[in-house]
Amino acid sequence: MKFKLSAIAALIASTSVMAAEPSNKELLELIKKQQTQIEALKNKVEKAEEKTAETDKKVEASVAAIEQNLGGTNSKTSIGGYGELHYNNIEDSESIDFHRFVLFVGHEFTNSIRFFSELEVEHSLAGEGKPGEVELEQAYIEMDLTDASTLKAGLFLVPVGILNETHEPNTFYGVERNPVEKNIIPATWWEAGSSINTKFGDGWSADFAFHSGLSVPTDGSKSFLIRDGRQKVANANADSLAYTARLKYTAIPGLELAASYQVQSDVTQGELDAGASLFTAHAVYNKGGFGLRALYAAWEIDGADAEAIGRDEQEGYYIEPSYRFNESFGLFARYNVWDNNAGDSTDTEKRQSNIGLNYWPHEYVVFKFDVENRTGAQNGSGFNLGVGYQF
Repeated sequence: MKFKLSAIAALIASTSVMAAEPSNKELLELIKKQQTQIEALKNKVEKAEEKTAETDKKVEASVAAIEQNLGGTNSKTSIGGYGELHYNNIEDSESIDFHRFVLFVGHEFTNSIRFFSELEVEHSLAGEGKPGEVELEQAYIEMDLTDASTLKAGLFLVPVGILNETHEPNTFYGVERNPVEKNIIPATWWEAGSSINTKFGDGWSADFAFHSGLSVPTDGSKSFLIRDGRQKVANANADSLAYTARLKYTAIPGLELAASYQVQSDVTQGELDAGASLFTAHAVYNKGGFGLRALYAAWEIDGADAEAIGRDEQEGYYIEPSYRFNESFGLFARYNVWDNNAGDSTDTEKRQSNIGLNYWPHEYVVFKFDVENRTGAQNGSGFNLGVGYQF
């Protein structure tokens, strides 16, 4: 009986196993089906990867194009600029003026050859009978000759004074640029030619430039006025070129000392044979919050015509202490003295004092206010408001 029961159990178990195991044909079909599913999934993954790679390439191309056009970190071309709006209320004469809108465009050809340009719109609106001008203030090639020497050729700012080369509104105190560097130097002053800058010793550098010169008026109220002699490289008369040299010392942290000398054989460009020379010297010192700027500039012009109206000598100076409390607020006071008729025996000296503050909500954005008082051979008092930016 036990033998029969064991045989029956073994038969049932064998039948169950045989029923659970598929045949070879069924196994082959199952494998083919799974392979088809695997291939389909593989195709989907490959297509997804291709789309992702294509998207990445498009994104990379877009980023590269943006950097190329707008001056990204890997771009060889860069843009920038600055601007300033002024409100002036002097002796109840009120005016508001978008004084300057400037765009910079630069390009790096190689690590040692660069291009820089500056295009400016003054007083917002230019054209016949309009108050403003469109001016090309800089456009030059700069090339490193050695680790210590650089050549510049084209249209560039003359290396004189404090403001002529660095005059973005967030870099100086006061709504308006100081009148000494405006009327004596005269900033902003650019010419066409070539210059070499070389560094030597500990903190010493020197500039030497030969370039187009001034062409001052020779009659009327503006006769021999230096500021009105700027030709701005607009089909400029080049009968008499000018030569400028500067020596600068910056080895002591926070201190800059510099002196410039310029000579031109004839500032009338052949009309009166009036040779001229300019000497400037300045000091800039910053330590902690304290700052100090001081500048002196003087012209000597040869010839009886300039001497007859007292403009054979023209000179001026200013001193400007300041204190910056923090990154946002700073106070200043500036005393200016200048005379475009210093060769005359009459009192033609002009004096101007400004006291005010700057507020920087950002390093490159500034709001300005100052009180102005004019004395000497001019009158007027009032205040100025301004806003400026740089990017």
